[in-house]
Amino acid sequence: MERQILKVLLACLIVAACKGPSSPGASSSPESQEEDTISPRNRGITPANAYNDLFLDSMAVEKFIQQKHLDSHMANRLRSFYNTRNYEFAWLDSRGPTEQASAFQSLYSYSKDTGSSKAIDIRLDGLKTEDSLVITANNPEMTHLELQLTVRLITYFRKRGGSVDQIEHMVPAQRYEVMQLADSLLKTNDHLFPAVAPMKAPLKTYMGYVRDGGWDTLPQAGKGYRKGQSSPDIRLLKKRLAITGELTDNDSSALFNDDLETAVNTFRNHHGYTENGVLNDTIIKELNVSAQARLQQLLINMERMKWMPAADQGKLILVNIPAFKLHVVEGSQKLFDIDIIVGKEGHSTTMFSGWLSQVVFSPYWNIPRSIIRKEILPGMNRRPGYLASKHMEIVGHQNGLPVIRQLPGPHNALGRVKFLFPNSYNIYFHDTPEKSLFNHDIRTYSHGCIRLKDPMKMAQFVLENSPEWTTEKITAAMDSGKQTYVAVKHPVPVIITYFTAWEEDDALHIAPDVYDHDIPFRNKLFL
Repeated sequence: MERQILKVLLACLIVAACKGPSSPGASSSPESQEEDTISPRNRGITPANAYNDLFLDSMAVEKFIQQKHLDSHMANRLRSFYNTRNYEFAWLDSRGPTEQASAFQSLYSYSKDTGSSKAIDIRLDGLKTEDSLVITANNPEMTHLELQLTVRLITYFRKRGGSVDQIEHMVPAQRYEVMQLADSLLKTNDHLFPAVAPMKAPLKTYMGYVRDGGWDTLPQAGKGYRKGQSSPDIRLLKKRLAITGELTDNDSSALFNDDLETAVNTFRNHHGYTENGVLNDTIIKELNVSAQARLQQLLINMERMKWMPAADQGKLILVNIPAFKLHVVEGSQKLFDIDIIVGKEGHSTTMFSGWLSQVVFSPYWNIPRSIIRKEILPGMNRRPGYLASKHMEIVGHQNGLPVIRQLPGPHNALGRVKFLFPNSYNIYFHDTPEKSLFNHDIRTYSHGCIRLKDPMKMAQFVLENSPEWTTEKITAAMDSGKQTYVAVKHPVPVIITYFTAWEEDDALHIAPDVYDHDIPFRNKLFL
């Protein structure tokens, strides 16, 4: 991610929430909280305004407490947690695990001192991969998983000194008017919520835009506008860019001049597009997103930032999917960035964390069964020489499908090297022979794994504690055509994130919602 937000995201663990709508404000200290105090039941939360669409039977909570032999402290914290939600589910809705469930799973697995609860993670991972999933509140297995996750949350934050208020307001419980939620987030404790703090300045700015009525919708640009052209619509463009600060002069002429070109490039840069000075319909579409919608987008991402873990003084690889960027840091120092390609629609790269522990030079590509079924078999049926033309071979059969792999070499879809950080999604970093794809602004082309523009830089970084792996030796291994595994002496943590808004160098940056994750979040969070 970007410099300023990186510093705060990696500064310390976000362990706090406050009283108020879904996001904490100035919370009292943990010492001032009575551990056995049970919050009153909030009957103002109803199916009409709830964040999630499932509700527990309170007796199911009591049954769980008895079955698990929970001590009185944990039992009261569990009762209190669900009282504040009027027994609304926190981690599951009717369609499956919520975004908060995935975020907490990533946070929990990243932390070195958490106990192992693999059965919970296996079940969560299984639910995430199911198509057409429908969950009901009277499903005992889902109720059990819901309560297990809440016990995990309570345990996790109690070990870190988290207060009752912090624990009970980490997951949104109801939907709110956008300005009400914005006011609440402005009151968050900056010490307890450092990742949210830098977002407060743009949040205030966009609250002002909303109060002032936002901006007018611009007409389509047709073939686009460039410096030197004139049009009455350019006056409207200048007025729009003046509102949000990209254009600072008071020029109201119909000429696309140097200042307007600079303003257009600033807007393009802040929205993830190449600075080519062109105003086209893609940029018009971004300009026409309402102030209210942008304000909602900020709030959605501030909610996500609550779950960011902190890096220690060691190395960290941080990926922001919508920004198509991989960032490598050590402590508070950013070392370098690498452009990436992520999963295309239907193969959406997931949010999670792991530890990069192996480098594989000149790798085989063991083709996933889903790709064999949907892409390879139809190709084999079209022409007999399909596999040979793709440098692929059948190495066995399993459950009615051939097991197919692609041979190492320059034609291999994984390129010359891959980097493994074991996870349940079988996602990893790898090279690619299709370098031209990095010239695109929107880079969603992979089958789910993450392609690196500069895999050599990554190999040098993760193997820098193995002096025998010189640049020359790495290059030779990449070009050898012989698959070679190399263990990383000190595995490096990897965090995959999904932020479509962040603050950098006193400017708000926006990225495309490439997987439409913001849409269900927005529908659940706002009235």
